[in-house]
Amino acid sequence: MQFEMQDYPSILLSNAVNEFASLPGLGRKTALRLVLHLLRQPENEVQHFADALTRLKKEVRYCRICHNISDTEVCPICQSTRRDRQTICVVENIQDVMSIENTGQYSGVYHVLGGIISPMDGIGPKDIEIDSLVERIVPEQIQEVILALPTTMEGDTTNFYIYKRLSGTGVRVTQIARGMAIGNELEYTDEITLGRSILNRTEFAG
Repeated sequence: MQFEMQDYPSILLSNAVNEFASLPGLGRKTALRLVLHLLRQPENEVQHFADALTRLKKEVRYCRICHNISDTEVCPICQSTRRDRQTICVVENIQDVMSIENTGQYSGVYHVLGGIISPMDGIGPKDIEIDSLVERIVPEQIQEVILALPTTMEGDTTNFYIYKRLSGTGVRVTQIARGMAIGNELEYTDEITLGRSILNRTEFAG
Protein backbone atom coordinates (compact mmCIF):
# COMPACT_ATOMS: atom_id res chain seq x y z
CA MET A 1 0.00 0.00 0.00
CA GLN A 2 1.43 3.36 -1.03
CA PHE A 3 0.71 6.43 1.06
CA GLU A 4 0.02 9.87 -0.36
CA MET A 5 3.04 12.16 -0.18
CA GLN A 6 0.97 15.02 1.20
CA ASP A 7 0.56 12.98 4.39
CA TYR A 8 4.22 13.72 5.18
CA PRO A 9 6.37 16.86 5.17
CA SER A 10 9.14 15.09 3.21
CA ILE A 11 9.26 12.86 0.14
CA LEU A 12 12.22 11.01 1.69
CA LEU A 13 10.21 10.38 4.84
CA SER A 14 7.27 9.18 2.78
CA ASN A 15 9.47 6.78 0.82
CA ALA A 16 11.02 5.37 3.99
CA VAL A 17 7.62 4.86 5.60
CA ASN A 18 6.37 3.08 2.48
CA GLU A 19 9.31 0.67 2.61
CA PHE A 20 8.79 -0.17 6.29
CA ALA A 21 5.02 -0.49 5.82
CA SER A 22 5.62 -3.08 3.08
CA LEU A 23 7.00 -5.47 5.71
CA PRO A 24 4.57 -8.11 7.02
CA GLY A 25 2.68 -7.12 10.14
CA LEU A 26 3.69 -3.44 10.02
CA GLY A 27 0.98 -0.84 9.67
CA ARG A 28 1.30 2.81 8.74
CA LYS A 29 1.59 4.11 12.29
CA THR A 30 4.22 1.58 13.30
CA ALA A 31 6.20 2.23 10.13
CA LEU A 32 6.19 5.96 10.79
CA ARG A 33 7.27 5.42 14.41
CA LEU A 34 10.22 3.26 13.31
CA VAL A 35 11.34 5.75 10.67
CA LEU A 36 11.19 8.67 13.11
CA HIS A 37 13.14 6.60 15.63
CA LEU A 38 15.89 6.03 13.06
CA LEU A 39 15.96 9.75 12.27
CA ARG A 40 16.75 10.48 15.91
CA GLN A 41 19.69 8.07 16.01
CA PRO A 42 23.32 9.00 15.26
CA GLU A 43 24.24 8.53 11.62
CA ASN A 44 26.77 5.77 12.39
CA GLU A 45 24.11 3.70 14.16
CA VAL A 46 21.72 4.01 11.23
CA GLN A 47 24.57 3.00 8.94
CA HIS A 48 25.22 -0.11 11.07
CA PHE A 49 21.52 -0.94 10.76
CA ALA A 50 21.60 -0.54 6.98
CA ASP A 51 24.85 -2.52 6.68
CA ALA A 52 23.38 -5.40 8.69
CA LEU A 53 20.44 -5.65 6.30
CA THR A 54 22.66 -5.41 3.24
CA ARG A 55 25.01 -8.12 4.50
CA LEU A 56 22.04 -10.30 5.43
CA LYS A 57 20.75 -10.18 1.88
CA LYS A 58 24.15 -10.60 0.22
CA GLU A 59 25.83 -13.13 2.49
CA VAL A 60 23.17 -15.31 4.11
CA ARG A 61 23.14 -18.90 2.91
CA TYR A 62 20.95 -21.94 3.23
CA CYS A 63 22.35 -25.16 4.64
CA ARG A 64 22.99 -27.59 1.82
CA ILE A 65 21.74 -30.45 4.01
CA CYS A 66 18.62 -29.23 5.80
CA HIS A 67 17.96 -25.86 4.06
CA ASN A 68 17.95 -23.96 7.35
CA ILE A 69 19.36 -20.45 7.26
CA SER A 70 23.11 -20.35 7.85
CA ASP A 71 26.26 -18.27 7.60
CA THR A 72 28.14 -21.31 6.30
CA GLU A 73 27.55 -24.11 3.78
CA VAL A 74 26.40 -26.44 6.58
CA CYS A 75 24.41 -24.97 9.47
CA PRO A 76 25.53 -25.32 13.12
CA ILE A 77 22.74 -27.82 13.89
CA CYS A 78 23.81 -30.17 11.10
CA GLN A 79 27.44 -29.77 12.15
CA SER A 80 26.82 -30.47 15.83
CA THR A 81 28.06 -33.79 17.22
CA ARG A 82 25.58 -33.48 20.10
CA ARG A 83 22.49 -33.85 17.94
CA ASP A 84 20.65 -37.10 17.28
CA ARG A 85 21.54 -37.41 13.62
CA GLN A 86 19.16 -40.31 13.02
CA THR A 87 16.04 -38.26 13.71
CA ILE A 88 14.77 -35.59 11.32
CA CYS A 89 12.02 -33.11 12.16
CA VAL A 90 10.31 -31.86 9.00
CA VAL A 91 9.05 -28.28 9.18
CA GLU A 92 7.56 -25.78 6.77
CA ASN A 93 9.90 -22.86 7.34
CA ILE A 94 12.85 -21.44 9.24
CA GLN A 95 10.64 -19.83 11.90
CA ASP A 96 9.45 -23.33 12.84
CA VAL A 97 13.03 -24.44 13.47
CA MET A 98 13.49 -21.50 15.83
CA SER A 99 10.22 -22.25 17.63
CA ILE A 100 11.11 -25.91 18.21
CA GLU A 101 14.66 -25.06 19.29
CA ASN A 102 13.25 -22.66 21.89
CA THR A 103 11.38 -25.53 23.56
CA GLY A 104 14.61 -27.32 24.46
CA GLN A 105 12.75 -30.60 23.97
CA TYR A 106 14.20 -31.73 20.65
CA SER A 107 17.75 -32.90 20.03
CA GLY A 108 17.56 -34.22 16.49
CA VAL A 109 18.20 -32.46 13.17
CA TYR A 110 15.80 -30.72 10.80
CA HIS A 111 14.61 -30.55 7.24
CA VAL A 112 13.06 -27.28 6.06
CA LEU A 113 10.64 -27.77 3.18
CA GLY A 114 10.36 -24.10 2.32
CA GLY A 115 6.60 -24.38 1.97
CA ILE A 116 3.79 -26.92 1.85
CA ILE A 117 1.81 -28.47 -0.99
CA SER A 118 -0.97 -26.10 -2.00
CA PRO A 119 -2.58 -26.68 -5.41
CA MET A 120 -4.68 -23.53 -4.98
CA ASP A 121 -1.45 -21.51 -4.84
CA GLY A 122 0.24 -23.51 -7.58
CA ILE A 123 2.67 -25.19 -5.18
CA GLY A 124 3.33 -28.85 -5.89
CA PRO A 125 5.73 -31.44 -4.44
CA LYS A 126 8.48 -30.41 -6.85
CA ASP A 127 8.31 -26.81 -5.64
CA ILE A 128 9.43 -27.66 -2.11
CA GLU A 129 12.29 -29.71 -0.63
CA ILE A 130 10.69 -33.15 -0.51
CA ASP A 131 13.04 -34.92 -2.94
CA SER A 132 16.07 -33.80 -0.91
CA LEU A 133 14.39 -35.15 2.25
CA VAL A 134 13.91 -38.58 0.70
CA GLU A 135 17.52 -38.52 -0.51
CA ARG A 136 18.76 -38.10 3.08
CA ILE A 137 17.14 -41.23 4.49
CA VAL A 138 19.58 -43.94 3.40
CA PRO A 139 22.94 -42.08 3.42
CA GLU A 140 22.28 -40.58 6.86
CA GLN A 141 20.78 -43.82 8.22
CA ILE A 142 17.67 -41.97 9.40
CA GLN A 143 15.53 -43.96 11.84
CA GLU A 144 12.67 -41.50 12.42
CA VAL A 145 11.06 -38.66 10.51
CA ILE A 146 8.87 -36.36 12.61
CA LEU A 147 6.24 -34.42 10.67
CA ALA A 148 5.72 -31.01 12.28
CA LEU A 149 3.66 -29.25 9.63
CA PRO A 150 0.60 -26.99 10.08
CA THR A 151 -2.71 -28.60 11.05
CA THR A 152 -4.37 -27.42 7.86
CA MET A 153 -5.62 -29.17 4.75
CA GLU A 154 -2.40 -28.20 2.98
CA GLY A 155 -0.32 -29.43 5.90
CA ASP A 156 -2.20 -32.73 6.00
CA THR A 157 -1.77 -33.15 2.25
CA THR A 158 1.97 -32.60 2.56
CA ASN A 159 2.21 -34.99 5.51
CA PHE A 160 0.47 -37.73 3.55
CA TYR A 161 2.59 -37.16 0.45
CA ILE A 162 5.80 -37.42 2.48
CA TYR A 163 4.49 -40.52 4.23
CA LYS A 164 3.82 -42.19 0.89
CA ARG A 165 7.25 -41.18 -0.45
CA LEU A 166 8.93 -42.71 2.61
CA SER A 167 6.94 -45.95 2.56
CA GLY A 168 9.22 -48.86 1.85
CA THR A 169 12.30 -47.15 3.28
CA GLY A 170 11.80 -48.71 6.71
CA VAL A 171 11.98 -45.33 8.43
CA ARG A 172 9.58 -44.61 11.28
CA VAL A 173 7.22 -41.72 10.45
CA THR A 174 5.63 -39.83 13.34
CA GLN A 175 3.82 -36.53 13.79
CA ILE A 176 3.65 -34.09 16.65
CA ALA A 177 0.71 -34.74 18.97
CA ARG A 178 -2.54 -33.35 17.68
CA GLY A 179 -4.15 -33.55 21.09
CA MET A 180 -2.19 -30.40 21.89
CA ALA A 181 -3.72 -27.16 20.69
CA ILE A 182 -0.74 -26.29 18.55
CA GLY A 183 -2.65 -24.06 16.17
CA ASN A 184 -1.88 -23.66 12.50
CA GLU A 185 1.60 -22.18 12.86
CA LEU A 186 4.31 -23.38 15.22
CA GLU A 187 5.69 -19.85 15.33
CA TYR A 188 2.71 -18.70 17.43
CA THR A 189 2.53 -21.72 19.73
CA ASP A 190 3.77 -21.35 23.29
CA GLU A 191 6.97 -23.24 24.05
CA ILE A 192 5.50 -25.54 26.72
CA THR A 193 2.65 -26.70 24.49
CA LEU A 194 4.91 -27.17 21.50
CA GLY A 195 7.49 -29.03 23.59
CA ARG A 196 4.83 -31.43 24.86
CA SER A 197 3.47 -32.01 21.38
CA ILE A 198 6.94 -33.09 20.25
CA LEU A 199 7.52 -35.37 23.23
CA ASN A 200 4.03 -36.90 22.83
CA ARG A 201 4.34 -37.45 19.08
CA THR A 202 2.43 -40.36 17.63
CA GLU A 203 2.84 -42.76 14.74
CA PHE A 204 1.62 -41.33 11.47
CA ALA A 205 -1.12 -43.61 10.21
CA GLY A 206 -1.66 -42.02 6.82
